[in-house]
Amino acid sequence: MRRQNSECPAEVTLAVIGGRWKVPILFHLFQGGMRFSELFRALDGITQKMLTQQLRELEKDGVVRRTVHAQVPPRVDYALTPLGHSLRRVVESMCAWGRKQRARAGDKAAVVTQLSHGRHRVLDKRGETVGLRETAKIGSPGTL
Repeated sequence: MRRQNSECPAEVTLAVIGGRWKVPILFHLFQGGMRFSELFRALDGITQKMLTQQLRELEKDGVVRRTVHAQVPPRVDYALTPLGHSLRRVVESMCAWGRKQRARAGDKAAVVTQLSHGRHRVLDKRGETVGLRETAKIGSPGTL
């Protein structure tokens, strides 16, 4: 976890779970321990390198426990630590917020989220990227 100088406590949480893949990894691990290959298949679009990097960071921060089983072929399991389980309510709240935004967008509209440099990502009702826009209001529904 990076050191934070801000007085905002949420930044400590974001330092641990921020980024594109950490929350989806936690979401799957809340269901129980998983092998690397199971996590890789569950996370559509992630590379093996990125999954390895994210799991190492979560392990370093004490959120995930990595267990190597001495067998051939080698088996590695990942599970949440008690600290990782303490993030369940945070992730559940994020999921509830996301479901509300998805429902608000409806079948005909998309949710627009801000990216860097004035670009915005357009997500369909399943949360999948369907396009990029140069200008749009953050969080506003837009038609496809």
